[in-house]
Amino acid sequence: MSTYLIRRLWQMIPTMLGVILLVFLLFNWVAGDPAYILAGKMSNPEQIANIRKQLGIDEPIFVQLWIFIKQILTFDFGTSWSTGEPVSRILATRLGPSLTLLIPLTILETTIAIALALAVARLRGSLTDRTVMIVCTIGMSISILVYIIVFQYGLAHKLGLFPVQGWGEGFSENLFRYAALPILILLAVSLAPNLRLFRTFMLDEVNQDYVRTARAKGLSESRILWVHVLRNAGIPIVTHVMSNLPALLIGAFLVERFFSIPGIGREIILAVERSDFPVIKAITVYVAFATMLFNLLADWLYQVIDPRVKLR
Repeated sequence: MSTYLIRRLWQMIPTMLGVILLVFLLFNWVAGDPAYILAGKMSNPEQIANIRKQLGIDEPIFVQLWIFIKQILTFDFGTSWSTGEPVSRILATRLGPSLTLLIPLTILETTIAIALALAVARLRGSLTDRTVMIVCTIGMSISILVYIIVFQYGLAHKLGLFPVQGWGEGFSENLFRYAALPILILLAVSLAPNLRLFRTFMLDEVNQDYVRTARAKGLSESRILWVHVLRNAGIPIVTHVMSNLPALLIGAFLVERFFSIPGIGREIILAVERSDFPVIKAITVYVAFATMLFNLLADWLYQVIDPRVKLR
């Protein structure tokens, strides 16, 4: 196990170097000269030359790349072009609100989707099964904007069950007061596709020979589903959940924007609107790194779920 982890960590180095090189080329060749963005419309050649010198973009291309690598290694991307706030502080302060949303959401949506998928798999082919699939298809066809507007207007504005917008200082206040409605919305959006996908995983296992053998031994249907089927279907479920975690971090930007939650998703949208390249580059690189770490964690969880899985 330790040998496998060390080898995977070594393999992450060239992958990260490729990501760094790609991000560097995109922002330095495709995005244009940042000196003109910072200088604004009322600028002169001396101001532009001074900004280029401060940013180091008047240096040779290899020197600029080395500066970018040092920024990543030291977690220091300088300051935001729009607010003047250190990028490292922006990431540190914005990560907490996003995780306050996404950790409870991931736990709830995975647990509920697994339980419902097992129940539907047990009733496969029945009227209940078909009805649930129709409801899921309808739910997947509705835009997240519709969920946000309806829930925010109905539950927050009309009924007053939740605050319409805002974010507090304490963790408990944020989790149970301000994040409750956004979590409920994201749960409503993600439950239908997860249920359909997990149901497919369960049905793939229900038809296997070991399930028929377990039934022949007289095991109850509940034990077969919750112990044997769930363990074997757990590997693709873990793969799906882990691969979606980095995307969730960025993908919650609509909810964060509508509910004024100061998270990573809202920050990346603001950075794009303001052409705030240091913030965009930092988030892009660290999300790529988080994706590789979650993939490594998924490989480890495979063996936890099923000891028969050998990591080589």
